[in-house]
Amino acid sequence: MSKVVVEVQELTKEFKAKGNKNILTSLWRPEWKRAHAVKEVSFSITQGESVAFLGPNGAGKTTTTKMMAGLIYPTSGQVRVLGYEPFKRNPAFLQRIGLVMGNKAGLNWDLTAEQSFWLLRNIYDIKEGEFKKRVAHLTKLLGVEEKMDTQVRRLSLGERMKLELIGAILHKPDVLFLDEPTIGLDIESKKNVREFLRTVQKEQGTTLILTSHDMDDIEEVSDRVLVINHGAIAYDNSLTGLMEQYNRSRYIRFHFKDDVAASKLQKYGEVLDRTNGTLLRVPAEKLVSTLSHVSADFDLEDINIESIPLETIINDIFQQR
Repeated sequence: MSKVVVEVQELTKEFKAKGNKNILTSLWRPEWKRAHAVKEVSFSITQGESVAFLGPNGAGKTTTTKMMAGLIYPTSGQVRVLGYEPFKRNPAFLQRIGLVMGNKAGLNWDLTAEQSFWLLRNIYDIKEGEFKKRVAHLTKLLGVEEKMDTQVRRLSLGERMKLELIGAILHKPDVLFLDEPTIGLDIESKKNVREFLRTVQKEQGTTLILTSHDMDDIEEVSDRVLVINHGAIAYDNSLTGLMEQYNRSRYIRFHFKDDVAASKLQKYGEVLDRTNGTLLRVPAEKLVSTLSHVSADFDLEDINIESIPLETIINDIFQQR
């Protein structure tokens, strides 16, 4: 049985904001409103898992991640990571986690990448021989060997993010928190980062906890997804299970020679989209008969049977809440 490294029970985070609309009265007699960023969330994560937190803006996913990393205090509930209460910031706990935030710098901008890594080596007390071996291995994996003598502020965003990742795992953390790790990167850089994270997970048994708006990050890096909406968990299962749940339907995009009213197509299936042809959702077992009937009843220019994008699935879950 896999070891549980993250245990969250009834975790809640409230924020308060001034409710006064009038600027003057808000200064002298402020009225406070409380809002739940996270509301009684419970889950556990085992060693070596790669878990993604998904949700619309303001859903609570980043707040949950920050509470697990010890960056903010919960209002109530319990969270333990590697047996520690994160917000107590125990040095032994900090030695065993890594954190990468795509919109914040983790390396010192005034130092070169090599100098930054040596600083981290001293902070985490990594033996010199092991340190040199890790740096050589990781910089080769991400193709940034020639950037080691470049001042961090002079690196491109893609180069900096790759080096930020290396800095976050130099000390071989047991748990790595990733908040939008591929934000702003080009296609090739994103591909390299995703492959790199999977390699780290496989070689070191690192637990990955990912927050991202990029569905390709989710599909290629994560095995399990937790969908958070309005501060609560709307879905918690494997990514494969989520896809299988939606594979009970088939998605057919018809391109008709003449305009066909949606009302005439509803008897064949659910009309989902009319912006580029007509996208119809039908039960998987009715795929062949639907193709036959629509082809017989209307003049067609083209037919495409599409796989449903993960983004569409997630949006569907949001709508169900």
